Amino acid sequence: MNKIKENKTYSFMGNVAIILFAQIMVKVLGLVYRMVITNIDGFGDAGNGFYNAGFQVYTVLLAISSVGIPNAIAKMVAERATLGDYRAAHRIFRTAFILFAAIGFICAAILYIGADLIAVYIVKMDGAQYVMRALAPSIFFVCVSSVIRGYFQGLNDMKATSFSQMLEQVFKCGLTVVLVLLTVGTMPEIMQLFTRITMLYNDISGFDSTPPEIMAAWANAASSIATMISFAYLIVFYMRRKKGIDEQIRRSAVSDLKTSTGRLMRSILMLSIPISLASIITAVNRVVDLATITRGIEAAFAEMIPARGGAAAIFAPTAEQLNDAAVTLSGMLSKSDTLFNMPLALNTAFATVLVPSIAGALARGDKKEASEKTSYSFLISILLILPCAIGYIVMAQPLYNIIYPAAPDGADLLALMAVALIFSALTQTLTGALQGIGKVYIPAAGILAGCVCKVILNVLLIRIPSINIYGAAVSSIVCQLVAFLVNFFVLIRYIPLRLTFVKYVAKPLVSGVIMGAAAAGVYKLLYSLLGSSGYMANLIAALSAILAAVVIYTALILVTKTMSKDDILLLPAGGKIYSALQKTGLYK
Repeated sequence: MNKIKENKTYSFMGNVAIILFAQIMVKVLGLVYRMVITNIDGFGDAGNGFYNAGFQVYTVLLAISSVGIPNAIAKMVAERATLGDYRAAHRIFRTAFILFAAIGFICAAILYIGADLIAVYIVKMDGAQYVMRALAPSIFFVCVSSVIRGYFQGLNDMKATSFSQMLEQVFKCGLTVVLVLLTVGTMPEIMQLFTRITMLYNDISGFDSTPPEIMAAWANAASSIATMISFAYLIVFYMRRKKGIDEQIRRSAVSDLKTSTGRLMRSILMLSIPISLASIITAVNRVVDLATITRGIEAAFAEMIPARGGAAAIFAPTAEQLNDAAVTLSGMLSKSDTLFNMPLALNTAFATVLVPSIAGALARGDKKEASEKTSYSFLISILLILPCAIGYIVMAQPLYNIIYPAAPDGADLLALMAVALIFSALTQTLTGALQGIGKVYIPAAGILAGCVCKVILNVLLIRIPSINIYGAAVSSIVCQLVAFLVNFFVLIRYIPLRLTFVKYVAKPLVSGVIMGAAAAGVYKLLYSLLGSSGYMANLIAALSAILAAVVIYTALILVTKTMSKDDILLLPAGGKIYSALQKTGLYK
């Protein structure tokens, strides 16, 4: 019995490690290319504004068409595979592939054809339509790729997901930088031709430099190309395992899945839609966020917009100047979003693996295993995210000076958003657990309640000139807090979580605060010793402070024994880690 439990634990944490590595790589590469293109001459905050606006609209259709697919397919396949019914599992896969290929094509067409209407009348950011058209093809390829990923997740194989995501991000990173660089200055004739054909943009040969909206569009065209390459890899991955899959099907128990294809499609949708709802609501909220920002900025700056052209322009700004201000401020918020999402990658692994793992445990009737995995994932989420959030609060400006030297404004937005990061990560883990136990509507209800609060606060706060764009950050904190509370109080009714205040809150928080104070002190001391000026002085001081923070936080977690022996042994290579700690005398 112990050996079986050890194998289950190894499988769970092994899959977590695979997804974790992939997510870290994806987010690091994402930060790299956003950093590079932001600092390219002509892109800056304006380019980020168009990039963000088009991408948020794309995310809505992507959420509608594909976000719930991997977890829904993984849950259905895992339940069948646990019972030895691989024939039914593969039928679910085939049916889902056909279904979501059609849905992906329709959503891609809607985004491409409706781009002008959405950009001009909904988000009120003329120029964002070119980004939307560049992204439209990727919706189809993400849809069909998600079905393949979900199928293999359900079979407890995370390699398809992790490797395809890494491959996609490698190509996305490289192609984004290359394509944006090709647009700098006078755009080459071949780039102009493709721009006019694919993005329906007028001839730009008369411009002295490429407009930021076209630079942003080409940055996102790289995403579409990368998703095509990722899909091609997944097809190869599937074909190489086809023989083994066929063998499983031949040995499979007689399937009791006798439902028609139409009914099976409805069953898949009935599961994937609720799972997608939370992401759909979040994505729609971001578009509403964007729309309220553009309208709120117009109200806030109607008589004090930082426009150029003298007093007349400042006190009576044109629609174009108001649009430029909204684009720039949205771009500032977008930079904080990029860094905000990086720590969440550390947490995504647990949320991803929890769904099929808990579904499989409950299919076996093992409620204790489901509880243990959820409690442990919750602890790791806290230990990973809390120091990241505190680090952002104390190191926001140094990080901006390193990553965005050509556009360092808006670091205080990141410091505010860091508070929301804590609740966002914990909600992510709780969402995976709730989906695993079949409570698929609860995460959607939680984020909907949070989004309602966010929209109300956006409308009230952003229009105040002294607050303006910072109102969006404040409302994000409230949104994530509300979503977390709804998810948490519902989950504990169904899974008894073993959470104690000292272990899960007090010890990590005290360790994080001491770490933050130490990091701020190290940075200020080194920066002053190095002359308090220049990019290299800031880089050396910031990296030294981050390194000191990692060492201090890790030492404090170990000294306070926040993680028990059992917690450490659950980690990948946990036995070796615990043996090393025993030699230090910290654990016996």
